[in-house]
Amino acid sequence: MARKSSVEIIEGLNKDSLKTDLPAMDVGDTVNVHCRIIEGDKERIQIFQGVIIALCNRGVNAMITVRRIVEDMGVERVFPLHSPRVAKYEIVRKADARRAKLYFLRDRVGKSRRLRDKRRGLEVAAAPAKA
Repeated sequence: MARKSSVEIIEGLNKDSLKTDLPAMDVGDTVNVHCRIIEGDKERIQIFQGVIIALCNRGVNAMITVRRIVEDMGVERVFPLHSPRVAKYEIVRKADARRAKLYFLRDRVGKSRRLRDKRRGLEVAAAPAKA
């Protein structure tokens, strides 16, 4: 009987808690994150909409950093991708980002903070041709 290493055992345990219904998110995308908020004995869902400025993929520890502007103040939240506190992720729009981390958006104000939309030509080329 072959013995399993500790890494294989940990990966097997983590595989149960991974979400399978995650959309294909990338840095620069505007997303709605539906968070479960517990207040007393009641539970409700609160939506946090913002731009993904950082993405860290490490299996069950995968995280995204979402930034939004609230009353001229930047607010960033870090969400674990596979957390049970997050009901779902919803992509609002895709943007063309040339960098892995968009930390430079912290210093931008006004129209310079906007990101360019993904070009339609890229999306059409990526779609499989119907025969």
